Amino acid sequence: MKQDEFAFLNQQLAAMLRDGIPLEGALRRLCQDLRRGPLRTELEKLGADLAMGTPLEKALADRQLPELYQRLLLVGAKGNDMPGVLNLLADYYQRQHNLWTRLQGLMVYPVIVLFAAFGVSLLFYEMWGRLLTKTFGLTFGGWIDQAQLPAFTRATQPLMENLWIFPTLLGLLCVAAGLLLWLPGWRQQARWQLPAFREASLAHASATLGLLLKGGLSLPEAVGLLERLEPNAKIRRELGGWSRNLAAGVAKFSAVAAGSRMFPPLFVWLVSSAGEDLAAGFQYAAEIYQGRAVHRAEVLLYAALPFMVLLLAVVVLSQGGLLINEFLVFITFLNGIGDPSGGR
Repeated sequence: MKQDEFAFLNQQLAAMLRDGIPLEGALRRLCQDLRRGPLRTELEKLGADLAMGTPLEKALADRQLPELYQRLLLVGAKGNDMPGVLNLLADYYQRQHNLWTRLQGLMVYPVIVLFAAFGVSLLFYEMWGRLLTKTFGLTFGGWIDQAQLPAFTRATQPLMENLWIFPTLLGLLCVAAGLLLWLPGWRQQARWQLPAFREASLAHASATLGLLLKGGLSLPEAVGLLERLEPNAKIRRELGGWSRNLAAGVAKFSAVAAGSRMFPPLFVWLVSSAGEDLAAGFQYAAEIYQGRAVHRAEVLLYAALPFMVLLLAVVVLSQGGLLINEFLVFITFLNGIGDPSGGR
């Protein structure tokens, strides 16, 4: 499910409900314009169940839709404000889409440069290993006295004999980057460790709690739902601690979140500054951390991209310089063989 498409769909659904179209009819109309896929299938089945008289709670329970979405739809139905809840959901999903898309886009450039550095390094290694060594037999052991070589060439011989080190190290970095991009478990761990993504995760958690509270859920219900939705084990444990504090009768949010490590003191202070209006406090914290996430991502990009470009330049100059030096020594040696006077 693409969050921006889901946000637009909910905006359309809210507009249809305001115009007096029943939910099942609005879903049927929306599905006519949706491309085929899991989301359209689930919404078609939801509309069909509602048309047959199935209660909304039972119809939603049978569908593969986000739990957050299902809970808020039920809240909107009970409060007789489904359009308002749908607009809140649309704004929520659109904000999340914009934030994560921007962060991912900013990280594309360093990854591209990293893979380019690996490609250049591998090309140089293949040039030495296959073209120069195997084709021309360009090695200096056995047919040329090491003492005849220039000092720089003698000093760099260990590197030339182990030229595989460059592509191996860069390849390992590429593998690590690939694992972060493709493995969900690694991504979940990394998003709470990397500065920009940690700020974005805090913004996401805060926006979710604010949305749930604004939708009509109590704080214990909202925290419990976020705990079930959160894939990171450390965050789930901290939210579990919040739930236990709330169950024990703790009222002030600063006391509820006391001892949190993943949620920093600034986060707790921003939420607590709203007083009893915790929904506004969570929304305020979400806006602050979203801005911090974008700022940190841009700083990271401006720092990481020059570093990656410098890394590519080091690879080109180091490996390329070594190969050129070896080849020039080889040419000089051949010229010395062809000149009986030895160049005198």
